Amino acid sequence: MKILIKNGHIIDPTQKIDEIGDIIIENGKIKEIHAQKARSKRQGPKGSREPVAERIDETIDATGMVVMPGLIDMHVHLREPGFEYKETIKTGTEAAVRGGVTSVCCMPNTNPVNDNPGITEFILRKAILEGACTIFPIGAITKGQKGEELAELGMMYDAGCVAFSDDGRPVMDSLLMRRALEYSRIRKALIISHAEDMSLAAGGVMNEGLLSITLGLKGIPAQAEEIMISRDIALAELTGGRLHIAHVSAAGSVELLRQAKKRGVADVTAETCPHYFSITEEAVIGYNGNAKVNPPLRARKDIEAVKEGLHDGTIDAIATDHAPHHKDEKSSEFDNAPSGISGLETLVGLSMKLLDEKVLTLGQLVEKMSVNPARILGRHVTTSHSSPLTGIKGTLKPGSDADLVIIDTKTEYTVNAAGFRSKGRNTPFDGWVMKARPAVTIARGRLYRWE
Repeated sequence: MKILIKNGHIIDPTQKIDEIGDIIIENGKIKEIHAQKARSKRQGPKGSREPVAERIDETIDATGMVVMPGLIDMHVHLREPGFEYKETIKTGTEAAVRGGVTSVCCMPNTNPVNDNPGITEFILRKAILEGACTIFPIGAITKGQKGEELAELGMMYDAGCVAFSDDGRPVMDSLLMRRALEYSRIRKALIISHAEDMSLAAGGVMNEGLLSITLGLKGIPAQAEEIMISRDIALAELTGGRLHIAHVSAAGSVELLRQAKKRGVADVTAETCPHYFSITEEAVIGYNGNAKVNPPLRARKDIEAVKEGLHDGTIDAIATDHAPHHKDEKSSEFDNAPSGISGLETLVGLSMKLLDEKVLTLGQLVEKMSVNPARILGRHVTTSHSSPLTGIKGTLKPGSDADLVIIDTKTEYTVNAAGFRSKGRNTPFDGWVMKARPAVTIARGRLYRWE
């Protein structure tokens, strides 16, 4: 199938493209870009010329819309195997493409845990049969995510895992974490840290502070996150391993990462999530279980610090930490409700607000949501990994996978959780008015149009 996207505002930092143009897609790959304005005196971007007359199967008029590389979400819980009543590979990836995401990294806290190549292979088989977009499995660092013994990292990597994490639980044993980071240096496999000191966080259900006292809820201090980030940065310096910090939420965490980068700790990267720059702990008022996340929503000063970290490059990526739950679980009393937000389908609307707030430019936002995740995962430079679904991601360069999203940035809409494609309707953003959402998603050349 040959697709022509016409008159879109193309944003691709990997080619320094920020202009109106056309894109031709053929056989699931980007074939050509026809930019309407040269970006240099000598020549425009590669492929920049007038479109040639040729047979086109599908034409998309992207006038007034933004066309960018498909989003890569480094932090998604697809729940399958074991928790299919919350989400499946099919429903989770359908929610992803509805949210403009064309590649997802799925966390290992399934049942059974993805701690061996058999589970990794199961996920990849299901991805081929039922996935609406590319799935990159993340394997567990320790067996059963129990933090006692390293999992079969080498075998899982060979089976298709792109990174390792005990997400949902930290690796409290510093020696085990050191060994994992040493392995990451050898195989160039990313280690993703769920940074939480369990002894400090034990029993906590929201941010520690005056509000937690007022509500009578046990708090989790920001220091629970900061202490583990400090430890993991120290271990990364010791080992030279590849460390990525998940879901950064606190001001002190941002500063620790900033200082690490200033002193040249090259292989430390970090992500945050839209809820950590969009809402504060006050969303919990009324014991709103849909605002219960881990790490918890923080104070206003933390939101401002996270935004500054995005602005100055301290935080490399934006991910959702998409964590769907059944409505009965989320509607239980706050102490017992599980943590998590169903985040894929509000990702674009919340993140585009950063443009209005002058936190990021459109090009920088594309870097945070597509280019940098591809760089961190190594997926824009290799097609040699074991997964049959891999290709060149995070770019619109000719020859790369036809993964892109066309965003309507002008039409206002109201978030309707009841209409989510995800099984998880647990979001504190239900009823919010937003003005940016995907109009078309193309994932591996497969076209999805949205009303």
